[in-house]
Amino acid sequence: MSLNIKLENLVKMDVDAIVNAANKELFPGGGVCGAIFQGAKSKSLEMDCKKLGPIKTGQAVITSAYNLPSKYIIHAVGPIYRDGLSGEEEFLRNAYINSLKLAKKHSIKSIAFPLISAGIYGYPLKEACKIAVDTIREFLKKEDMDVTIAVLDPNIYDILTKL
Repeated sequence: MSLNIKLENLVKMDVDAIVNAANKELFPGGGVCGAIFQGAKSKSLEMDCKKLGPIKTGQAVITSAYNLPSKYIIHAVGPIYRDGLSGEEEFLRNAYINSLKLAKKHSIKSIAFPLISAGIYGYPLKEACKIAVDTIREFLKKEDMDVTIAVLDPNIYDILTKL
């Protein structure tokens, strides 16, 4: 299917699954992660995550979305950017790939991602955008899924739409 870039709130999207830019412990955090937990309005989500975590960088797990418009939340752990020489690119690609593989396994037809690792994890913005777009496009060459990258920042939106 296709890759769409949207200037939209991920938490409010009506898709089969949204992706949470999670921490290894799968604890409620800040940014996108905090907004997802707040929007789900369920202690059960925290309990699910406690049972599933911790997970390794680049990995992904799935839970119900509880009170969000989507059916599922895929929790993916991106890398904390250090120096670009510590395997960050592979870990970031894996966070996207493992999320997409998990979506396929659960017969998910539409999925929305945030830009993983580009916030407090410090991944250089243009590199993070390119890795996200390239990885998703490569997956879509072989798979039939509607994939969206949803961002709130117009500057990030502009970078993504030019790739």
